Amino acid sequence: MNKIEGVILDWAGTTVDFGCFAPVNVFVDIFKNAGIDVTMEEARAPMGMLKIDHIRTMLSMPRISALWEEKLGRIFNEQDVKNLYAEFEPALMASLSEYTDPIPKVIETVEVLRNQGLKIGSTTGYTNLMMDVVVPNALKKGYSPDCYITPDETNSLGRPYPYMIYRNMELLKLSASWKVVKVGDTISDIKEGVHAGVWSIGVIIGSSEMGLSFDEFNSLSESDKEAVTFKVEHSFMQNGADFTIKTMSELPELIERINGLISEGKRPNAR
Repeated sequence: MNKIEGVILDWAGTTVDFGCFAPVNVFVDIFKNAGIDVTMEEARAPMGMLKIDHIRTMLSMPRISALWEEKLGRIFNEQDVKNLYAEFEPALMASLSEYTDPIPKVIETVEVLRNQGLKIGSTTGYTNLMMDVVVPNALKKGYSPDCYITPDETNSLGRPYPYMIYRNMELLKLSASWKVVKVGDTISDIKEGVHAGVWSIGVIIGSSEMGLSFDEFNSLSESDKEAVTFKVEHSFMQNGADFTIKTMSELPELIERINGLISEGKRPNAR
């Protein structure tokens, strides 16, 4: 049948860890330990990538790169990337279990989708070792997809490469990319979906792209909520998203809409 068969969800900032805070603070800390102050915006910009790629991308940013050269008297090299990552991984692992609470509406939405016969896959920028902490802790709290793929299983080719999505499709026996929806909360999530040829959807509230905690978001005035929501939506659409949703609860209805588009012969990323 010509309709959506499976949904592939990101983890931190999409299904667990509202605001995607687990990795951000660690990125800031490891650079601070190296004598370089990075901003939260800089730490978040590559979010969704494999974490060592994330560090490499941060070091390549002109401002951080210049500070590194000033501090060390040379441009950064691959050993610097490895040294920072060696500090990053144990620091993240130490706190990761605290950042596994499902985001509001996720558990209920996944149940609705499963009841409609959809398969639920997932991709992540975390490694297998990190997911050994995240997966069982999320399960205890009620969230569990049918499968998950990390960049460890795609020769470390994480986002924005499409390969983790393809591995999900293989495991879940999904028949065509245009019958698959990918939902994520970062630009690299959007690009992963676009590159895979699936319907690429950005979720706004709780996203790393928004970068606010649950309390911070809820303390905003209605007009400020609208402004920040519009900003994130614009960012996702500029980077190739087919659609955005404010929260996961909008996903089942959007999938119905996509099914209608498919029946009209429409395909993803056709703008």
